Amino acid sequence: MDRLDNTVRPYAWGSTTAIPTLLGTEPTGEPQAEMWMGAHPGAPSRTGRGTLAEVVDTDPEKELGAASVARFGPRLPFLLKLLAAGAPLSLQVHPDLAQAEQGYEDEERRGVPLDAPHRNYKDANHKPELVCALTEFDGLCGFRAPAETADLLDGLGVASLKPYVDLLRAHPEDAALREVLTAILTADPEEMSRTVTETAAACDRLGGAYRPYAGIAHHYPGDPGVLAAMLLNHVRLQPGEALYLGAGIPHAYLDGLGVEIMANSDNVLRCGLTPKHVDVPELLRIVRFEAGDAGILRPEASPDGEEVYDTPTDEFRLSRYVLPEGAGALDLTLPTPQILLCTAGTVRAGEHELTPGHSVFVPAHEKAEASGTGTLFRATVRV
Repeated sequence: MDRLDNTVRPYAWGSTTAIPTLLGTEPTGEPQAEMWMGAHPGAPSRTGRGTLAEVVDTDPEKELGAASVARFGPRLPFLLKLLAAGAPLSLQVHPDLAQAEQGYEDEERRGVPLDAPHRNYKDANHKPELVCALTEFDGLCGFRAPAETADLLDGLGVASLKPYVDLLRAHPEDAALREVLTAILTADPEEMSRTVTETAAACDRLGGAYRPYAGIAHHYPGDPGVLAAMLLNHVRLQPGEALYLGAGIPHAYLDGLGVEIMANSDNVLRCGLTPKHVDVPELLRIVRFEAGDAGILRPEASPDGEEVYDTPTDEFRLSRYVLPEGAGALDLTLPTPQILLCTAGTVRAGEHELTPGHSVFVPAHEKAEASGTGTLFRATVRV
């Protein structure tokens, strides 16, 4: 079992206080957006045996287990994070596996450099993800029913929104959503900036259901992504609740601290709320134009106290244990690789004492016991 020394990424949207507060350290004044736990080449965790990527490369079957290697190859198939949003992230979608493979092959064939700002596919993998709230956590997830969005926009009293309102009241709903998103992202930039500015002022004046979008516009003035965001369900998670983001589901995180897990991929198609490249034709190919509820996940408890966040993804499986005072040791041994992360209290994992924000890597089949009082998240794979 290896104690992990993890990198914190200082993305501009990160909270300056949430991760330091969890760790019990002094804020630096700089944003601390994500703490990465895993073997991702961008920032692999460090162990006493080298980086976790080097540890896995040395003997994949020993570290990951034969079943995981057979299913996912000789690499840790997931990346675990602490995510601390102090400002909205970009509005985005992720491709499914076939789309990622096709997109990556196409850009490789065309010779698009991997680090090119207009490159969409950094790898040939999909990127399903799950975020579980540690604090109240605001986000956008999936398309709201078009008629509800039409009423929301109509209530702003902004004349330039009327064409979108009319489109959203048309049928079928999937075609209406496609037409509106296309119109928003291909509109004249100056006209769109004026519309967004008027919309933001109205949202700010009216408050209530409009307040989240006023906040988004404050961070991204004039950005067409502000209107795109208004097509989506606004969700406020309570601690312990989660969102699953499958392929093609537009989403953005707005504010809060959570545990995030995802398949190892960097493939992102952006819809707005970003200065980065927005490839509208490719985005429209990937987005699933389906309206529905955001689908808040709550954990399902098993007899041994494990609370599982069930998803259709095999590359990761996230669960948690809330250990009460005086409970005996839990046997967490699995034939698959694990990362154990403490988020509250003090938990002993093997010989390691974990306090909030600290984690260990457990190789496949290695004996793993946990005891203490606190909350422990477990990340592994499903094989």
